[in-house]
Order: sequence, then C-alpha cells, then structure tokens
Amino acid sequence: MVSLEAVRSKSESRARWLMISPALLVVIIGAIAPLLVIVTYSFLTPGPTGGVNLTPSLDAWTRVLFDRDIFDDTLTLSGTNLAILLRSLLLSLATTLLCLLVGFPTAYFIATRNPLNREVWLLLVTVPFWTNLLIRTFAIQDLIRNEGIINTLLLKAGFISEPIQMLFTNFAICLGLVYVYMPLMILPVYASLERQDRSLLEAASDLYARPFNVLREIIIPLARPGIIAGSILVFIPAIGTYVTPILLGGGRNLMIGNYIEFQFGQGRDWPFGSALSLALMGIVMVALLIYIRHGDSHGHEHG
Repeated sequence: MVSLEAVRSKSESRARWLMISPALLVVIIGAIAPLLVIVTYSFLTPGPTGGVNLTPSLDAWTRVLFDRDIFDDTLTLSGTNLAILLRSLLLSLATTLLCLLVGFPTAYFIATRNPLNREVWLLLVTVPFWTNLLIRTFAIQDLIRNEGIINTLLLKAGFISEPIQMLFTNFAICLGLVYVYMPLMILPVYASLERQDRSLLEAASDLYARPFNVLREIIIPLARPGIIAGSILVFIPAIGTYVTPILLGGGRNLMIGNYIEFQFGQGRDWPFGSALSLALMGIVMVALLIYIRHGDSHGHEHG
C-alpha cells in the first residue's frame, strides 16, 4: 500500500508544478520558442521578398565570417562583418569601462551619505529612466553637434577656431551609450557598497592603512559582486544596441545591432540575420563566462 507520506509528497510536488507553470509558460513562449525559431531560420535560405525558404543550408553561417566570390566561389574573410563586430566589441567594452570608472566613485559617494541624502541621490540617478531613450539620445545629439552647446561655448571662449566634429563619430556613440547605461552600473555597485561592514574601514583606519590600500584590499573586493553585475547589465545591451549608433553615428559607424536589424528589414535576409544574432549571443556568453570566472578566481585570491 502507498504510504500517507508518499501521497502527501506527490501532492505537494504537483502543487509546486502548478504554481510555477505560469512562469514556465512565459519563459517558453517569450524566450525558448523565439530562440528555436531563430536557430531554425539560420539553417535555411532567404525568401525572395523576406522570410525563409524551407531549404536547408549553411550559407548564412558561412557568410558570418566569409565572403563568397561570385566568379570562382572561393571564400575570403569578410572584412565588413569583422570590422562591424570588432567595432561593436570595442565600443561596448569602452562603454562598460567608462561606466565603471565614473559609476564606482559615484556609487561610493552615495553609499557614504546619510540615509536621507542617499534617497535623494538615488532618485537623481534614476531620473534619466523617466525619459524615453530617443529623447535622451537626441539631447546628446544636440549637445555635441557642430552648432551645439559644447562647440558654442568653446568657440566663444576662444579655445577653438572652428567646431570640433564630434557627432557621427565613434566618440559620439560611446558618449551616448555611457549616458544611457550609467545608472545600470551605479545601482548594483551602490547595493554592494551599501552592505559593506563599516567596522572593516574603521579597523583599517586605526591601523593607519593608506587610502589606496583600503580601496584596493577592502572596498573593491567587497564590491566585486556589484561590479560584475553592473558590467553585465551595461555590456549586454551596449553591444546589441541599434538606436544610439543610428542617431549619433549617422549610419557610417554601424554596430552589430544595426547590421542585424538591416538583415531583417531592408536586406530581407532572415537566415543571415538569424546567424548573426546567434553568433553575437555566443560571443557575449563566452565573454561573460570569462569575465565572471576571472572575477571569481580573483575574489578567491583575496578571500
């Protein structure tokens, strides 16, 4: 006979599955199913006016890294694709680094204020999220264009004789990305700093430790979870963004997100766009695994 405990355990297990089934359904519909569609499309051929033909092919994956000669069908490395990918990686890494360099001191400043002032500063950090991304990007555009505020002030002050070309450059894209994603770095770092044990800092001060040593040996190691989380939150959206490069790069400094969007839109090459999307996903996952593993091993060394 089945024991009462076995029946109760089975009932509880069934109840747990019923409780989590809505969340599982959302994950399947919102993430797994679209991913399977993209994977399937990447192994098909493009339709004449968009979409796909149900003809298996590896051509889309081949074109991610290679160009095929139309005369002798030979393959050569695709300079265009590699340049766009490299630009995307460099700009997203630069954005993450600049966000960290500016965001860490900002988060530390907020974490060391009294509780009432912290709330005010955190509110100011989140204010940009109240505004649409397009409006924020147009604000940066107006700030750095040739007739913008920065060039106007520099011209009137006599520091330059003609406007500096900042708009439609990689610098403009990086500046826009830093402005857009800075709060995503500040908030996780602040959360780690705010939970730190202040007695450690007091003990270091009593032992006459130098401020730089306190920063390197106590503050940064304890804030490492926030630094890793903030870097991930900045790097992932930055490498796949396409609005900011279009508005601030002028279409001449494409990032991988723009290239993928073009394939699904005007290019009407859905298999190639799918292959690019999956390649980008793989690169991001590998980069994050290396970064997290390096952070963990570095943390154990200081532990």
